[in-house]
Amino acid sequence: MNEADFIAALRGLASNPGARGLEDDAAVLEFGGETLVLTHDTMVDGVHVLEGQDPADIAWKLVAVNLSDLAAKGAEPAGVLLSHMLGADDHRFVTGLREVLDSYDVPLLGGDTVRGEGPRVWGCTALGRATHTPVPSRGGAKVGDAIYVTGTLGAAMLGFEALRGGDEADSTAYRRPRPRLEEGRLLAPHVTAMMDISDGLLLDCWRMACAAEFVAFELESDSIPVADASRRAECIRWGDDYELLFTAPVGVDLPVPATRIGTVTDTDFAPLWLDGEALTPEQGLGYQH
Repeated sequence: MNEADFIAALRGLASNPGARGLEDDAAVLEFGGETLVLTHDTMVDGVHVLEGQDPADIAWKLVAVNLSDLAAKGAEPAGVLLSHMLGADDHRFVTGLREVLDSYDVPLLGGDTVRGEGPRVWGCTALGRATHTPVPSRGGAKVGDAIYVTGTLGAAMLGFEALRGGDEADSTAYRRPRPRLEEGRLLAPHVTAMMDISDGLLLDCWRMACAAEFVAFELESDSIPVADASRRAECIRWGDDYELLFTAPVGVDLPVPATRIGTVTDTDFAPLWLDGEALTPEQGLGYQH
């Protein structure tokens, strides 16, 4: 089974409404008068980070990518749980963990440690409180909405290449992504749909359009803010940027800087279009396991 097939098989088990059909960045639960947002991500050495990368950066990224999922729901972090596979330089992992938790004022609540053979694996569960209800979903885009992104895409790709080449100074975007928590909280009351860009803009636009059903995302490549215009096609496919992708009614007064990159339209036969050409995942829209 590939990743998509496996997730499709799990949907039959995820019957609780809080799971949102496994179509979203996070679970949303009503509990004790509050709306809780929960998410979990796993990182593998040599897949999500370079082999031999500084464990301090690994700890930062592990927490940050989970906080990014909370940002896409407009949630305020309440804490994290970690799983850590023991190995070399564990003291550096603790250093990076302290740095990211302090930077975002997030408490460590617990977790688990193991030792094993093979590539190291780390996991993080982030818990948050919704700051706005209904909590934004991937699936709320409406025909006529404008499509926006925060920030610039492709910086993580360039950072990965710099780090692989031994240039740590220019690799910060890849090593230590910055989750858009404040932007997510401010945007939550205004958006019709929102998610973070982890696997590439095109693939995540495909997912958002499919989650909404009966709509298409029509993108204009020249309007997409990228870190290297000469490599635009790569920048919008590579991923790991953790910017926010969202839709909102045309003319809404956005509370944060963002760039309009397209329009939500009636679907014809494809949910994603770039400069008038229909795209499919088989064309390599982004990263898939």
